Amino acid sequence: MAATSETAATTLLDAEPVFGSFVSGVVLTFGTRLLMLAGVFGSGIVIARWLGPDGFGAYAVVNVTVALALQIGSAGLPSANTYFIARDRNAVGPIWANAIVFALLIGGLLTAAVLALAWLRPSMFGGVGTRLLAIAAVSIPFQLLFVLNLNVLLALDRIRQLNLFDALLPALVLVNAVIALIVLRQQLSFLVSLNTAAGSVLSLVLAIFLGRVIAGLNPARTMRPDAQLLKAMLAYGVKFYISIMAGAIIFRADLLIVNHFRGAAEAGVYGVASQFSFLLLMLPGVMATLLFPRVAASQDMRGEFAVQVTRHTTVIMLMTCGAAAALSFMLPLIYGARFADATVQLLILLPGIFLVGLESVLVQHFTGTGLPVAIPVFWLITLGCNIGLNLLVVPKFGARGAAATSTVSYALIFLLVAIYFCAKTGHGPLETFLLRSHEFRTLFTPRRWLSSATKAAQ
Repeated sequence: MAATSETAATTLLDAEPVFGSFVSGVVLTFGTRLLMLAGVFGSGIVIARWLGPDGFGAYAVVNVTVALALQIGSAGLPSANTYFIARDRNAVGPIWANAIVFALLIGGLLTAAVLALAWLRPSMFGGVGTRLLAIAAVSIPFQLLFVLNLNVLLALDRIRQLNLFDALLPALVLVNAVIALIVLRQQLSFLVSLNTAAGSVLSLVLAIFLGRVIAGLNPARTMRPDAQLLKAMLAYGVKFYISIMAGAIIFRADLLIVNHFRGAAEAGVYGVASQFSFLLLMLPGVMATLLFPRVAASQDMRGEFAVQVTRHTTVIMLMTCGAAAALSFMLPLIYGARFADATVQLLILLPGIFLVGLESVLVQHFTGTGLPVAIPVFWLITLGCNIGLNLLVVPKFGARGAAATSTVSYALIFLLVAIYFCAKTGHGPLETFLLRSHEFRTLFTPRRWLSSATKAAQ
């Protein structure tokens, strides 16, 4: 039985009838994300240098507000799209049509909700102007459509196209920052307007391209909205929705809480530290993204493939976080002396980032095999702890307290998921997370990752 499951996992890694090579996809996607890193960092540095902590803080609050609106309003449909298409590619036509209708309808409602909150409760946004929030909110339907279409490309294993469109957005943001702030010497509202326009156009281009791709596949079902299918997907996606919404709030709400209690300047410094920490999750995020549809298609109930990927992720995250700790002392040199405390905040965040990076890969075993109710419950427990601790700690300790609260929360969700995984699959903690001695020799020859693990297991 063990040999059979290990052979199946090896097959998943190297070649599949539906999906291409997992390792090739990871290498291509991670390479693209490294290029995206230049856009994210570049635009952040330009905004911080030209607008200072106050401007960067306002920009971060606007982006976090839109991101939270998207996460809250998505209803888990992006993940449901990937799951349903991975299991039955003939359903791609109606799923894509449903995505368009959903994005425009729900996205419009989300825009209205953000505008209403900005008008009725401006104190929630710590003094960030209603006009600025309104400009950013216009992009919400288009950004929701963009995310839904990217997940369709993922399920179809169109990794090159997915990476191309995914990389264009931060590249455009960097170009816009240079044009708006350096060349034209405009203010933040002009930059946000440019970003809204660029993101909306890119989303429409992706929708048109994807429509042609699906038409070329000649799916058995036509590209028309299917209310019954949408209902089934939303029923399935609500479990994703709870996990995604809780995770989004945990990752993002601390910045809003810091902004509310301590002001935009301190939020701007914390925005730099948290932005840098999230970049460290890029590689495990890539692995998790590509692992999810493969587990969904294969229904690998023993978690063999997830274990192999998680073991290597552990070593990679250790090296990544170690390098980040050393580089953290350069943040004041890059962003300016006013961002000096970002170094301390990042060092506080790093242990939690390491653990949540492992969790993001390991949990794909559950997202790809039906997502048991326990996983959303774990996220709700973590969310309650996170919000409570933030409200208790941030008013007194500020951004450093928010960083400590985040690390505690990340550690909690990791422990809950890891214990549950070991109990359900029979894999022990050492087997799941500890890379064996002979595997170090193949760590940087990715195609042999799983085959080396198979030999050790035998």
